[in-house]
Amino acid sequence: MSEELDYKAAYEREKLKTADLAGRIAELEDKNQELEFKLNRIKNNPIWKASTPARNAMHWVIRQRDRIRNQGSLRGVIAKIKYKQIEKKAMTHYGTESFPSEETRKEQEAAVFEKMPLISILVPLYNTPEKFLRDMIESVLDQTYKNWQLCLADGSDNEHVGLVQGIVEEYMADPRAKAAASAAGTAAVTDQAGSNGCKIKYQKLFKNEGIAGNTNHCLELADGEYIGLFDHDDILHPEVLYWYVKAINEQNADYIYCDETTFKNDDINKMITMHFKPDYAIDNLRANNYICHFSVFKRSLLDGTELFRPKFDGSQDHDMILRLTDRAEHIVHVPKLLYYWRSHAASVASDISAKPYAIEAAKGAVADHLRRHGYDHFKITSTRAFETIFKITYEVKGTPKVSIVIPNCEHAEDLKRCIDSIYEKSVYDNYEIIVVENNSKGSEIRGYYEELKNGGLKDIVKVVDYTAWKAEQNGADSSQQGAATEGFNYSAVVNYGVKNSTGDYVILLNNDTQVITVNWIEELLMYAQREDVGAVGAKLYFPDRKIQHAGVVLGLGAHRTAGHSHYGQAGMNLGYMGRLCYAQDVSAVTGACLMVSRAKYDEVGGFDEGFAVSLNDVDFCLRLREKGYLNVFTPFAELYHYESLSRGLDLEGKNAARYDKESEHFRTKWKEVLEKGDPYYNPNFSLDRSDYSLNVEGYSSLRVQ
Repeated sequence: MSEELDYKAAYEREKLKTADLAGRIAELEDKNQELEFKLNRIKNNPIWKASTPARNAMHWVIRQRDRIRNQGSLRGVIAKIKYKQIEKKAMTHYGTESFPSEETRKEQEAAVFEKMPLISILVPLYNTPEKFLRDMIESVLDQTYKNWQLCLADGSDNEHVGLVQGIVEEYMADPRAKAAASAAGTAAVTDQAGSNGCKIKYQKLFKNEGIAGNTNHCLELADGEYIGLFDHDDILHPEVLYWYVKAINEQNADYIYCDETTFKNDDINKMITMHFKPDYAIDNLRANNYICHFSVFKRSLLDGTELFRPKFDGSQDHDMILRLTDRAEHIVHVPKLLYYWRSHAASVASDISAKPYAIEAAKGAVADHLRRHGYDHFKITSTRAFETIFKITYEVKGTPKVSIVIPNCEHAEDLKRCIDSIYEKSVYDNYEIIVVENNSKGSEIRGYYEELKNGGLKDIVKVVDYTAWKAEQNGADSSQQGAATEGFNYSAVVNYGVKNSTGDYVILLNNDTQVITVNWIEELLMYAQREDVGAVGAKLYFPDRKIQHAGVVLGLGAHRTAGHSHYGQAGMNLGYMGRLCYAQDVSAVTGACLMVSRAKYDEVGGFDEGFAVSLNDVDFCLRLREKGYLNVFTPFAELYHYESLSRGLDLEGKNAARYDKESEHFRTKWKEVLEKGDPYYNPNFSLDRSDYSLNVEGYSSLRVQ
């Protein structure tokens, strides 16, 4: 009978909690509508419009003040401005200054690889302006690797076809377009029209079939073992094919891509954005077609499938990349800027709204890919970063029990704020909280433990005493507990907490955190439930809403161990290329808020107690990665993190000495991994800054070499 009453009481509590949450959401929605109405009324006011210049000036002054505050001094602001000037200068080294010298060109042209594959470059033409067409063809003719073939299928209308065809025929007569046997014995290429020895093949199409259809006709012209996809208004770096063939020989690459930039005013040195990409990352690719240009792949990957599917026209490349990378065995990213994407009025590089159908096509391509991977119930929505940068909401299967493990010493007020926020904000209800008490002495925290034990949260929260357990293990009586447990070991405390938990999934949570997102558990769980995912981390903010954690980058920071990306940036920042707006694969996430399945936690043996305080979370994530699991950062689970309240900052005295020691241990243990570099952080970025700034210290060596 008592069990039934307890069940009913718990049920009623949850009903009240749900109703209260629903009421608060409704209130906020009403308030948002009211504020939106008021804001629109203000914006439409003539006085408001007339005062725009004055407001802009005022906001500029405020930004300068904030920069001084963020940098700590005016000197910091000046240093940042100087850095940006150097960075801007470094950008020029990715344009024509990076093109090969005469000596380098001769060296690359004379290079003989074991494999010298014919690479067929497919370019669909449609009313291509003369300037664009000539630039495109010239960039292929200028390649230092010579065993290529340019396949052009022309869907131009009657008004433009004469000009386009005339220019192409002019280049077909160019000596640089004459094929010759390669050093590896590759036979000369014969164009479709029968002009023996021409490396350019051209076909006039009866009708324009869009990008997908026209490119498929290009493929019909291709003889190459490898296929490259190139847009009719863009430009290739002269060395791109050389570096790709090098990757084919050294890494057996069957799918290759590089970094790229968008440029304006017909000048590749006038760059708008520079996209330095991570290595292959499936979650990034599902959320955002970051691979894009310049894709070259082994033709055999197409066996039994199409190149471009017309139903995804507008996002045909995203669909193709998702399908072919699924099949590829050796996907290689060449971290060099080798593709120049022209921005003009009709291009997607200029404005996605130039091709609004591309947004729905991209969602369809990702949905098709997810279904192939066995996901049935999911939602794909555009994010605030860009219409084609997506949030993917996976189905949470069932309601598995989640154990939230919170190590704690003293800090009653912080712990209470943390636990209250979990209970008040979380809409997921099948969880337990394990507070791991570690050597607290104060009466305030003991009083709070009693309150938890006897209060309304007694069925949810359990306090386990690591200090007493450790003393018992060491054979010490209660009066000797301090000596028996001397030396704080966070990893040991965490492992003890997990040992005393009963959930199928574990969230490691700092006591100085506070939940923001009501569905934070679901946002983490939807990834932790995936078979291919190890640890999942949340987006953490300082109390002033600046970013504390958005994923961990290996080698970042003065110790060259690991650091947080986008650290200290404004909370509403979109991040580098929108990275703060979508879930993505990372090398590691912080243990301040980390979810992992209990089975995978046990599989790698939990936290390594050799890392007593620092870098244990990064080490844990790398051991998961060793097992073949992905680690994921999601910006859609948000919490405040009042960083290091419990143990102080790792900056001075004993803390600094201990951190130095653990850093050395980490660098030794993961030496080979660190030497390879973080696969999700491009080597063109600085390891001294967390804001994806260019590596300006080494920009003189950034010329492709």
